[in-house]
Amino acid sequence: MRELSQIRGFGPKRLEALEKRGIATAQDLLERLPTGYRDTTHPLSPAQMTEGKEACFEGFIDGKPALHRVRGMQWVSATVADECGRIRCMWFNQSWMKDRLFDTQHVVLYGRCVRKKSGLFVINPTLEEPGSIIPTYAPVPGVGQKPLRDAVKLLLEEYDLEDELPASFAERHGLMDRRAALLEAHFPSSFEALARAKERLAFEELLLFQAGVAGEAGTRREAQPLPVEDAWIAEFFGALPFPPTDAQRRVVGEIADDLRRPQAMARMVQGDVGCGKTMIAFCALYLCARAGGQGALMAPTEILASQHFASAVETLAPLGVSCGLVTGRMTAAEKRRAREAIASGEWQVVIGTHALISEGVAFDRLRLVITDEQHRFGVRQRTRLEGKGVSPHVMVMSATPIPRSLSLVLYGDLDLSIVDELPPGRTPVRTRIVPEEKREGLYSFIRAEAAKGFQTYVVCPLVGEDDLDDPDVRSAAQVQKELLQALSPLSVGLVHGRMNKQAKEETLERFYAGEISVLVATTVIEVGVNVPRATVMVIEGAERFGLAQLHQLRGRVGRGAQESWCFLMAEPNERLKTLVSTNDGFVIAQKDLEIRGAGEFFGTRQHGEPQMPALMLESDARLLARTRDAFLELSKNPVYYAERRAIMEAAGKRFHKSGAYFARN
Repeated sequence: MRELSQIRGFGPKRLEALEKRGIATAQDLLERLPTGYRDTTHPLSPAQMTEGKEACFEGFIDGKPALHRVRGMQWVSATVADECGRIRCMWFNQSWMKDRLFDTQHVVLYGRCVRKKSGLFVINPTLEEPGSIIPTYAPVPGVGQKPLRDAVKLLLEEYDLEDELPASFAERHGLMDRRAALLEAHFPSSFEALARAKERLAFEELLLFQAGVAGEAGTRREAQPLPVEDAWIAEFFGALPFPPTDAQRRVVGEIADDLRRPQAMARMVQGDVGCGKTMIAFCALYLCARAGGQGALMAPTEILASQHFASAVETLAPLGVSCGLVTGRMTAAEKRRAREAIASGEWQVVIGTHALISEGVAFDRLRLVITDEQHRFGVRQRTRLEGKGVSPHVMVMSATPIPRSLSLVLYGDLDLSIVDELPPGRTPVRTRIVPEEKREGLYSFIRAEAAKGFQTYVVCPLVGEDDLDDPDVRSAAQVQKELLQALSPLSVGLVHGRMNKQAKEETLERFYAGEISVLVATTVIEVGVNVPRATVMVIEGAERFGLAQLHQLRGRVGRGAQESWCFLMAEPNERLKTLVSTNDGFVIAQKDLEIRGAGEFFGTRQHGEPQMPALMLESDARLLARTRDAFLELSKNPVYYAERRAIMEAAGKRFHKSGAYFARN
């Protein structure tokens, strides 16, 4: 393939703009997949264009287009009509459109319908050729969509790169070849072909990254097997006040099998909010203690660690297991006592925060390490806790929807267990979209809930006035001031990430104790305190959050038996309606990937910008499991030695090229 500089129209300025977006080579450009597509295969009638709808429509220009100029602003207006109806269109700063359009001309347009004072309009619609699926790319300042499309089309015609997956492997797993997948991903012949292309590319990425991270595919550190008996599992479940779900039984069985092996367990337990992961963790800790080992559970906040400790004592103490708590706020005497109990083995189960990995903490016989809400810890922190024992079994848990969990599995040699069933009797959180004009009604509802003894979260995307980049978005500090007046005399607290740790923990503890009726917060509360009396979640500027994050925030309420609500402060749109229609985190995370692309989840702030940020668009935990099985098959079956070697070499090349993917913190 030619270099980018050899493409007509790609001069120094465009090349510089592309390089700022991480696109330096022809391969980089091909691997930067579209973020969306314009479907012109079935144009709508102008009568079908409604407020907020973005779609392709067709009709005839009704009358001569007009050019308007008002106070330095200019735009072209025209009406598109057919036998069913009409819609007005406006093109701002595109005066040349007046000469492109004429009366009775048949046009196919693509754009978004908005409502203005004088009615519905489509603003800046683009002229399209009907019958195709047109890619749209993430904006690159100074490089338009058409030059990007033309360059990609040219490069695909010249594509001569070797397929990184051996043909025999791709055929066995029903995958199209890489050139065909890239062609369909950029210029789909149909949406069915597009789905197959995305599956092929996501499969490749997941497989190679797992190979790159694991090094020697499928290997595990040697560990001391624990003689776990099935009867112990029955004892644990029998002591619970409620029966376990089938999913809990299945995952505990997978963990028990791991603990019995002479290789260290490395397993992620991933499931939706409220699926019962904590009980699975307690069962694993119980099995470890019964087998003569010590177990540790690390939580991201002191209040969550304290809640886990209280639950662990309630669950495990009647079964004869001693539990202890370690946090940074303990007195010197309490820390000394805790260290003695851990070092002597008196505490069989130790629960704590980052304090568990401090130098003074030494375990007697640490055999199992569990980290809760894994994405809140760096790999180094988890590794330091593992280092407190000799090749302990490792389990990580996360309620965060799929995208981050996918990235975490790629950052370690972890098997995956999915808890895909909720305990019976849980009342789903009812979700509503609330436009600004209904704010007073919402405040009345919050006051009514407070009168019943229930509490409310109000989450804002920003901390203070200095963060405001949009005059329509209200900061947490601003909202707290307003609510102190609007909800008087209710107590209104404020918590955000810029507060020091102690002040933040104290505010959360007061909310947990019921001393605060309304807690205004940023996403610092996305993971953490479990407040059974919190029944209302209000999310300001909901359109600024991803669906997966909105779902995670919604999970802060609905922890008790009473009906709970989540109110999204925003104008209705199709994206937010997804959240209203389902409480299934897997469905929501999938939709989030489709809408925003994986770049939002593998961004530079956390893991380094990925080389192919859109390849996860159709991936989910089930695809991850498929690639994991395929990866382990390559290691265990000598028939596939040549395939394994080729894939490991490809992973090594990609590892070297995109080291940011494998950053270990």
